[in-house]
Amino acid sequence: MACAMKLLVVVISLSWVLSIKNSCFVFGKPAVPCFFIFGDSLADSGNNNVLNTTAKVNYEPYGVDFPYGPTGRFCNGRTTVDILTELLGFENYIPPFAYANGSAILGGVNYASGASGIRRESGMTSGTVLSMGKQLKNHRKTISRIIGMLGKKSLARNYLNKCLYSVATGSNDYINNYFLPQYYNTSQEYTLEEYAVVLVEQYSRQILRLYEYGAKKVVLGGLGLIGCTPAAIASYGTNGSCYEELNYAAQLFNQQLVSLVDQLNSNLTDAKFIYINNYGIGSVNTTSLGFTVSDAGCCTLNSGGLCVEDSTPCEDRSEYVFWDGFHPTEAFNRISANKSYSSYESADTYPMDVSQLVELEFNPLVAEM
Repeated sequence: MACAMKLLVVVISLSWVLSIKNSCFVFGKPAVPCFFIFGDSLADSGNNNVLNTTAKVNYEPYGVDFPYGPTGRFCNGRTTVDILTELLGFENYIPPFAYANGSAILGGVNYASGASGIRRESGMTSGTVLSMGKQLKNHRKTISRIIGMLGKKSLARNYLNKCLYSVATGSNDYINNYFLPQYYNTSQEYTLEEYAVVLVEQYSRQILRLYEYGAKKVVLGGLGLIGCTPAAIASYGTNGSCYEELNYAAQLFNQQLVSLVDQLNSNLTDAKFIYINNYGIGSVNTTSLGFTVSDAGCCTLNSGGLCVEDSTPCEDRSEYVFWDGFHPTEAFNRISANKSYSSYESADTYPMDVSQLVELEFNPLVAEM
């Protein structure tokens, strides 16, 4: 009986994955009028292209499966937020701030910057990156432009209240800060437990600023298994196993983030904040989902964990969890996006999923910005 039940679970899992991989998106009216995206390389769609940084990927083989080729996305194809954009019903992907112009910004802007984090200095060893604070400053510029288009601050605020906001950052505050003691002294100043508290305290101030700018429907992405990336496995010499100290750091951060979500929802009753359990989503048995390689990237890696320029990637990207040393393939991003949008399991999102969040309505405010 136990074997039969186990087989049934595998069959259901495979059926679900196949439905995702073969799904097509029918665009109608978007579930929200606009989608604003903040984060790091998991969401960057080209902002780092114009920065003086080594954390940029506007070259092949990146984008090998993306309709527009290499755009600056750290993936072979679509990122999780690209797929969420489709699920929300948008006809076009959300433009990066670096290239967004005209009325296109009314549909949203992507501010994400590869290698960036919550702290200003995180990722700066690669050059100039846009920290969460800088991304918020760029959002303020977008708001000013929207006010100019709509004519009144009150109209702009009421419009922005209806939008969806995705924020997912923090990985580089560990990978490109705390765990680089040769460049940063944070590991000398704080224990991992203390650092998680300090990080989320700063993060909470940034999220509150976003709320003050008009955000009422906010998705906060937790950290994934940052110790299980091919780059982490290679860097820390774990003989193919995950580097558990990095994973422990991610879990500490996520615990603080869940508490923040509870606090925000308790204190700000005219808004809703949800948590995406990326750690749990990434902890699934990837073999049962059709993947055959989870400890190596699909492309040849350079010393920084990114794909060697113009190198030939693996032939079947759908078998790989990771595209390069840090970033998932489009195949895995599909799973993450679908679980975030419509929870396959209740543990994937908290206290609701994205599809439920966008259905919420809040009373419009007329206060000046």
